Amino acid sequence: MDRYEGFREFVDARQQALMRSAFLLVGDAHLAEDLLQTVLARVARHWPKLARDGNPEAYARRCLVNESVSWRRRRWHAESPSARPPEPPPPASEERASLHRIALHRALARLAPRQRAVVVLRFYEDLSIQETAQLLGCSAGTVKSQTSQALARLRETAPELAGLLSDVDPAREEAHR
Repeated sequence: MDRYEGFREFVDARQQALMRSAFLLVGDAHLAEDLLQTVLARVARHWPKLARDGNPEAYARRCLVNESVSWRRRRWHAESPSARPPEPPPPASEERASLHRIALHRALARLAPRQRAVVVLRFYEDLSIQETAQLLGCSAGTVKSQTSQALARLRETAPELAGLLSDVDPAREEAHR
């Protein structure tokens, strides 16, 4: 029996979804590819046990989050940030969705790594609070507080996303009116 039996099928089936998550976690397509490759190598090393006993996708997602946080810590000392971010392109009516994506991408980049992971897992991957907590290895209360802090930070740093954030948390928006 092949040690990696089923691994290729797993990668073929889940690679695109994992790549989207990796991109949202690191904010750069090339870094996301590197991150996913690193994580898939780790999954391959543990494949016999994961295929037999575990949930390989949950393990891969947890590895994505942990590795992206680790990379972010390491890269902090190696980068020299610019004084001002580049200006967004001038708005046009057909570019509204693109501008929201750009603004969201920039706003996510300003979040702490764990807050960014919680936002990606909760609202992009549509995981429940319990699933997110299990994946991150923390309590449901931590997920809730990180989510609240992340949404508050997004409201503060990206007021142009207020419409999108009210879709995520309409009760809070009603309370602030």
